[in-house]
Amino acid sequence: MTTAATYVVECSVLICARRQTVFRYFTDSKRFADWWGAGSRIEPRPGGEVRIVYPGGVIAVGQVLELAPEERVVFTYGYEDQQSIRPIPAGGSRVTIRLEETPAGTLVSLSHEVETAAARDAHVSGWRYQLALFANVAAGEEHAQAAERIDRYFAVWNQSDAESRRRTLAEMATEDVVFQDSFGCVRGAEDLNGHIGACQQHMPGMTLAREGEPRHCQGTALADWTARGGDGSVRARGTNVFRLAPDGRIAAVVGFWAA
Repeated sequence: MTTAATYVVECSVLICARRQTVFRYFTDSKRFADWWGAGSRIEPRPGGEVRIVYPGGVIAVGQVLELAPEERVVFTYGYEDQQSIRPIPAGGSRVTIRLEETPAGTLVSLSHEVETAAARDAHVSGWRYQLALFANVAAGEEHAQAAERIDRYFAVWNQSDAESRRRTLAEMATEDVVFQDSFGCVRGAEDLNGHIGACQQHMPGMTLAREGEPRHCQGTALADWTARGGDGSVRARGTNVFRLAPDGRIAAVVGFWAA
C-alpha cells in the first residue's frame, strides 16, 4: 500500500450490541460474510487475507495490518478489477476501524485513507451503507432472543406476587427501565413493579400476551399485544415499542393502545 494517502473518508455508526459481539465480525469469516456477502472472508491476524465480494461480482481485497482485540482493526483495501468504477488497486488504500464501548452500544468509527478526492467521494455513500448493514447484522445477532425477552415482559404483568415480579424484572430489564403509556409514566424497575401491582388491583383478572411476531431493527422492537379478561375475551389491543440495551435487556417501553 502507498503511504501518500491524503484524502480520508470518515463515518461512524452506533450499534446496539456489546463490543465483544461487534468485534467477532472481524475474527470470524462466517460472520464477516453475513455482513459483506457470500464468499467474503477475513483471516484474523496481521498479514491475513481480507476478501470482500460485493453483489454484482465486484471484489475488494487487502491484508490485515493490525488487530487489537475489541478495539481496533486496520487493513489494506483495493479492487481486483482494475476497470472498477472506483479504481483503487488491490491493497492500495488503508481502512482503520475503531470500536468504543458506550452505554448505548458500540460506537464504530471508520477512516478510509485514499490518494484522490475522487476516490474519497466515490466511497462515502458506500461506507455509510455498509456500516448500516453492519449495524443491522450485529444487532440482529445480539438481540436474537428479543421475542423471548418480550414474552417475559408481558408475562411479568400477569404475576401477582411482587417479589416474583421483582426477580423477573431484574433479569430481563435494566435497573433504570422506563415505561410510558396512556396510564403510566415510571422510571426504574422498582417503580414499574409497583405500577404493575396497581394495575392488577384496578383490572383484576386481566392478562397480557404478545400477538404475532415482533419486528426488530437495530435495538428497537415492535410487538402487538392483547389484554384479555378473566373470561378470555379480548378487552384491549395495542402495540409496544421496546428499546433494548446493548446486552439484550429491555431499557424502555412505550405502549400504544389501539383506538
